[in-house]
Amino acid sequence: MNNNNTQHAAATHDAQQNTARVHSIETFGSVDGPGIRFVIFLQGCPMRCQFCHNPDTWAIESTNETTADELLDKAEGFRAYWAGTGGITVSGGEALLQLDFLIELFEHAHDRGINTCLDTSAQPFTRNGSWFRKFERLMRATDTVLLDIKHIRDDEHRRLTKWTNRNILDCARYLSEIDKPVWIRHVLIPGLTDNDTYLRELSAFLKTLHNIERIEILPYHTLGTYKYEQLRIKYPLAGVMPPSQARIENANRIMRSVPLREK
Repeated sequence: MNNNNTQHAAATHDAQQNTARVHSIETFGSVDGPGIRFVIFLQGCPMRCQFCHNPDTWAIESTNETTADELLDKAEGFRAYWAGTGGITVSGGEALLQLDFLIELFEHAHDRGINTCLDTSAQPFTRNGSWFRKFERLMRATDTVLLDIKHIRDDEHRRLTKWTNRNILDCARYLSEIDKPVWIRHVLIPGLTDNDTYLRELSAFLKTLHNIERIEILPYHTLGTYKYEQLRIKYPLAGVMPPSQARIENANRIMRSVPLREK
């Protein structure tokens, strides 16, 4: 191929690259997957979780757009800190809203030998049509999934997030079917999810899965309330305090009955 054709092919490839609407980046994440992670927070989320501490990620519009390779070039600047287990994590918002970009990012990451982790609430998940075929492709390039389960009961999940959890729980089942390593995350909120009956129901559901490596009980906090003030949005859980240490330990004790898969 002559130089002109090579340049044309490269230009065509660049033109076809997907871009992501990025909210922010954390270069030294220690709680978003195995090891030290380069964490990419994407813009956009359809759910309206009452406890959300990032309402500034809801709108998918963003002036900060970038390509997969631009992000990976930045990430590789921190590769020395990853040791054997670190890599990149993509979170949100809801990262699956930008599915085409995720596929490109994770496939390019694997081409570079970079470990990949997806942090998702699985709100867009469906087993139907082209979306599911794309999700299957994404999973082939995903090493670990951090799956947020907001509430185990559908009616309570709707009150808490404005969306059903049926497809989310089905996503959990699918990830078990394909034996994808999963970390489960569950926010403990007094009066909403901090209820022994709900926690036992969640535990019972998780026991039906065979791919869980870790379960994280995340205590509710109010660190993001200032963002609601800045955006002039009424904070839904005003007056709700974080759970006590005793209640956190109680939730962890219930979840310890779920058998974990050895890594």
